[in-house]
Amino acid sequence: MTMTPRQGDPALEASLRPLAAIVLAVVDPDPTVRTTIALELGGLGVVTYPDSEVESLAGYRPGPQPLVVIFGPGLADAAGLAKVESFTRTRPDAGAVLVTAELSTELLQQAFRAGVRDVLALPVETAALYQSLERVARNLTGFPASSPPVETPSMHGRVIAVTSTKGGSGKSVVATNLATVLAQQTPGPVVLLDGDLQFGDVAVMMRLGASHTLAEAVTAGDRLDSQYLQSLLVRHEPSGLLVLMAPLEPSFSELVSAKDVLRIIELLRGFCAHVVIDTQAGLNDVTLAVIEQSDDTLMVASTDVPNIKDTKIGLQTLHRLGVDASKLTLVLNRANSKVHLDISEVEHTLGMKAEHQIPSSLVVPLSVNRGVPVVLDAPKSEVAGAFERLASRFAVGEHAIPVKRSRTLFGR
Repeated sequence: MTMTPRQGDPALEASLRPLAAIVLAVVDPDPTVRTTIALELGGLGVVTYPDSEVESLAGYRPGPQPLVVIFGPGLADAAGLAKVESFTRTRPDAGAVLVTAELSTELLQQAFRAGVRDVLALPVETAALYQSLERVARNLTGFPASSPPVETPSMHGRVIAVTSTKGGSGKSVVATNLATVLAQQTPGPVVLLDGDLQFGDVAVMMRLGASHTLAEAVTAGDRLDSQYLQSLLVRHEPSGLLVLMAPLEPSFSELVSAKDVLRIIELLRGFCAHVVIDTQAGLNDVTLAVIEQSDDTLMVASTDVPNIKDTKIGLQTLHRLGVDASKLTLVLNRANSKVHLDISEVEHTLGMKAEHQIPSSLVVPLSVNRGVPVVLDAPKSEVAGAFERLASRFAVGEHAIPVKRSRTLFGR
């Protein structure tokens, strides 16, 4: 069992303080595993039990402090989860976290059905373990609130879908940089939702650890509310942007329906000024539902003939489905590439004006490889300026500028 040491890390030591308000128990048939986890959580009042004593643990009453139990990888099978479920049914006031050697869609579903509130795959980073424990404990009676929720009941955030009909158009680059600028310019919270359920890249492009994902929000079922959803968001410290990651494995996308995503969007817009969604390329059921739900949709296209062809088909499809043309905006990426394709030709072919053009620049792939949005990595570059102008379309307050909405679409 591999865990990252925490000794000497001030940030991790600070994250231990809220956990001092709970009692932690570790359960696993292997005494070495129990000891390893207990040592990692040293100083937090950890008690350990073999799996044969789960019934005894169910009767353990630590007093007014809430109890969170870490079930080790030795219980990540059908027989082990039956014991976990027996505990969670007996002790609905306690929280349960499962650590597993291999994470799969089937195991995730079984674990949540057994009453587990979070699942972590080995090797476990210490920071991710602490965050998981605090998140689970926060929903238990008796755990002191570390800070008030950011929810503002009167808020009805603006939903911006960023989509494309073909991969490689730069859709995720547009989404991450747009959301980053909005987070810097907007008084209220801004969330970036990675809606590419199979191959989301936001975590890599922003160098964020995907400790919690959209799949957890979906599997929470009736327990999902604004506060729970907030606990799944990862903060991008340089910009203040909040991010909800895509599922970790492509197979997890099977857990997520269009209805699930729309429910999450509605919860997010209840406490956020803007919700930016990086959709999956193409027009599947989830992407179409997101576009229909959005206030604005950015159709990202690049200046090559196959991409323009697919973009035209995509726009025609949206037109046939009755999508309001006034909320669609064409964003032409790598617009100044020397490919002998004039912007006017592209606009004529697509039947709509390219209201925003993002220039081609070497700083973009460099920033992607560094895991830093280009608006932060090269803030004085021409491409960063283009993203700032795009964001000004949606910014509120003193940063906002009036923008004429074009209704020209499908002109041919």
